[in-house]
Amino acid sequence: MVWVPLLLVACVVAGVGCARLCRATLAAARPARGDTSAGAAPELTLGEAAYLAGGPLRVTDLTLVSMHRARRLLLARTGWATVVNADACAGDELERAVIGALGPGGQAPIPAVRPVVAATDSVHLLAERLVERGLAVPASGRREVDAGLGAVRAGFLLSLTLGTASALLVPAAERAPVLAGFALPLLASGLCLLIGRIEVYPHTRWASPAGQRLLAGLSATDPLTALATRGPAVLEPELRAALRGRR
Repeated sequence: MVWVPLLLVACVVAGVGCARLCRATLAAARPARGDTSAGAAPELTLGEAAYLAGGPLRVTDLTLVSMHRARRLLLARTGWATVVNADACAGDELERAVIGALGPGGQAPIPAVRPVVAATDSVHLLAERLVERGLAVPASGRREVDAGLGAVRAGFLLSLTLGTASALLVPAAERAPVLAGFALPLLASGLCLLIGRIEVYPHTRWASPAGQRLLAGLSATDPLTALATRGPAVLEPELRAALRGRR
């Protein structure tokens, strides 16, 4: 019966992980004080829609492509961005952030520019405004859910490892109760992990339930709206290659 203590350890670890994920999921899904879903539905700007659908990097991609289409920036297929008209960007914080990230030479590789723009104060302020309106999940909520998913995943792997080791420690004729016992933490962790992946953020890890409802109401007929909500996959091959920094 050497496998019984191992089974208890697996059950405890799996149970703690599932409880942590459930608690984080309920906290993330709880309407914020600024949730506007009960009243008139607010309008989303393209930048806000991009953040709710894909986070800071999606906002950066939207800004880059918008500047490219307005001929204020050139996105080359080789993965370089070049300023064409810096004066026309003076009134937009995100576009000014792009110009600043390109440096004094007005040219830089796009893979190097994207994380710099995504980390600027203008993107942080955009995120804070969405959180205050109850449309975005706070950073702390995302961290808690990610940590909960990690704990469940660790419990699943531990149960699988301990179950395999326990099955090898007993004679073949006695393995049936061992496998049956370890099936419980494995099944609990596996189902919890699956439900967490499906239910926590059914559309995006950035938008709250209220934000997801607003995203679902947007039409993707406009190319920039489609980029904001669905990502670079909707772009023409040249722009996709430019954003990825590949020839």
